[in-house]
Amino acid sequence: MGKIIFYEDRNFRGHHYECMSDCADLHSMFDHCRSIRVESGMFMIYDRPGFMGNQYFMRTGEYSDYMGMTGMNDCVRSCLMIPSHRGSFRMQLYEHFDMGGEMMELTDDCPNLMGRFHLANFNSCNILDGHWLVYEQPNYRGRHYYLRPGQYKSFSEWEGANSRIGSIRRLMDL
Repeated sequence: MGKIIFYEDRNFRGHHYECMSDCADLHSMFDHCRSIRVESGMFMIYDRPGFMGNQYFMRTGEYSDYMGMTGMNDCVRSCLMIPSHRGSFRMQLYEHFDMGGEMMELTDDCPNLMGRFHLANFNSCNILDGHWLVYEQPNYRGRHYYLRPGQYKSFSEWEGANSRIGSIRRLMDL
């Protein structure tokens, strides 16, 4: 079970809203968000309703000025709780769309995909086990995207993504 608290002001002040599950539209709960406390679990927050737009990964901790830390604006409009996963992690990356071309398999974190697999682009993937974050740049930098188990026939299936994936990390509730 996870719990995230959104505060309208920095340093956990002002009107706040507690959330313990997915919420597709937070707009009616608060006008803006300037600090966040994740008491347990892991969440993705989005700047648009319906789990769309820019996203940011939040794990247990305090974010007294989350806008300064993430570079996101103060519009948190939806949040998604990431379920805990116990067990193995397994992801297949494909060179071409629709799971075509050369396939590489990951079972652990990879800070530099180009260095490990010598391919500049991946265009589809299949998440077999676990939950993952893919980053646009090596060493877990840049925009990132949450992937749950399932097939992604094109990296354009989630908003704003491109095929330049620089690093990948398993999502584990530490």
